Amino acid sequence: MERWKPAVEQSAREQRLLKLAGKSRKLFVFLREHRHELFDEAFQNELEAMYRQTGQGQEPQPPAMMCMALLVQAYTQASDAEAVCLSGTDSRWRMVLDRLGADEDEPAFSQGGLQQFRERLIATEMDRRLLERTVEVAKRTKGFDPKKTPKTLRVGVDSRPLEGAGRVEDTINLLGHAGRKVAEGMALALGTDVEEVCQQADAPLLMASSIKAGLDIDWSAPDAKLDALNRLCRQLDRLMAWVTKQSKSCVAAPLTRYIEALAQVREQDLEPRPEGGVQIRQGVAADRRISIEDPDMRHGRKSKSKRFNGYKQHVGTDLDTELVVACAVTPANRPEEEATGALQEDMAHQELFPDVLLIDRAYLNSSMTEDVLASGGDVVCRPWRGASAKSGLFGKRDFKVNIRDGTIQCPAGEVEPFEPGAVVQFDPEACGPCKLRSSCTQAASGRGRSVTMGDDERLQKRLRSRLQSRAGRAGLRERVGVEHCLAHLANRQGPKARYRGTRRNLFDLRRLAVVQNLEVAARYQHAA
Repeated sequence: MERWKPAVEQSAREQRLLKLAGKSRKLFVFLREHRHELFDEAFQNELEAMYRQTGQGQEPQPPAMMCMALLVQAYTQASDAEAVCLSGTDSRWRMVLDRLGADEDEPAFSQGGLQQFRERLIATEMDRRLLERTVEVAKRTKGFDPKKTPKTLRVGVDSRPLEGAGRVEDTINLLGHAGRKVAEGMALALGTDVEEVCQQADAPLLMASSIKAGLDIDWSAPDAKLDALNRLCRQLDRLMAWVTKQSKSCVAAPLTRYIEALAQVREQDLEPRPEGGVQIRQGVAADRRISIEDPDMRHGRKSKSKRFNGYKQHVGTDLDTELVVACAVTPANRPEEEATGALQEDMAHQELFPDVLLIDRAYLNSSMTEDVLASGGDVVCRPWRGASAKSGLFGKRDFKVNIRDGTIQCPAGEVEPFEPGAVVQFDPEACGPCKLRSSCTQAASGRGRSVTMGDDERLQKRLRSRLQSRAGRAGLRERVGVEHCLAHLANRQGPKARYRGTRRNLFDLRRLAVVQNLEVAARYQHAA
């Protein structure tokens, strides 16, 4: 395999280009000056290990050059087709890829080659290794002073919503979309057209420009809508019965994917009617599918009133160096705490373990929080607000919690023991004649005040006490570093995903984080 051996010395033409690029696209300058460090011999060995001997075939482009192309693509947010064009026409691309001496207008790679290299990176987890590599290079950059960074590792973790690239559809359109894709897959397998497949399967609705146009009903009429749904399902049943008879043609992966999608939508969105047939399911199925083309997309919420469809991006940032050290992507409906396992795995590959973890409340119940506390580390976070006290009544904050003794004392001085995660019931005989009862509880006569204790009451008390001091509130504000990092990533990527599927979007997040880390390294160098 040919190895990429970019020149270190700069030609006169490159110096002119670097001067121009430094005014608007500064990362081109850093990549040209440090590409031989980023892609040194050892790292090129790792990239080449992604390939194995498969006999005769076209010689691949040097993996390090292809990897550099992916980075420049992320930096400029170019599509695959644009990246191919720019590799042959843009002098800055050609300079960074070490192709200024090659034939003008000759692309450095093909669109298919770029896509295949991306898939190879994903399959071998080398996108994570690339992120680790940028952390290593940034810490060796001129201007980075390890003596100025604290010995303790402070990691900030946060997330942002990402709109999915797949089309979100209602139940009828999901069914029609999946059915149409099954028909297209069968047509391809049999060497015929979709119309012929639909005629043979007796499913004419799938030939319409859209399913709802083919059904052609008044969609405001419930009975007509129910009848249309059952008409579509009967035709889908006939299609699947016909497909089953063509069993030898049903082995292609794309076709199988759409058959499974159709079955999943029917299971999640439909239920049998007592009178016969099916109807839209009452309530929403757990983990409901919302897109045929992107099976991992889910409904999520930014707040109680704002909903989005897609994913959540999570990053872990070293707050003292501003470098992204960990990335994770989850479907939008999954709680933030589920991402911490992937973040910990990324850090473990770099032999990093947070001494101080600065997080949002959504990560409090995560394994990462537990591990940091168990190791003697610190967690910086706002405490849970707890249930709001009724107007004019004492809240939980008015009770004195003694963690060491495991007791809680009410404003009147009554003391009760507690267990984490349990509900404390104060003695009704003490609460009944209490002068403060009217300000404490509205419980019925013969019952006392109750207080719910959290599973992490010790941690919550520590977090609440921090809010009472200026230093504690200042510490909470230091998490703004990871928020700024996410803002930079969002500004580069935009609100919508480039790819479909959790894993490909994780690749894209890691690649964007790589660019972010290289820009941080460039700032170190500039400040030196």
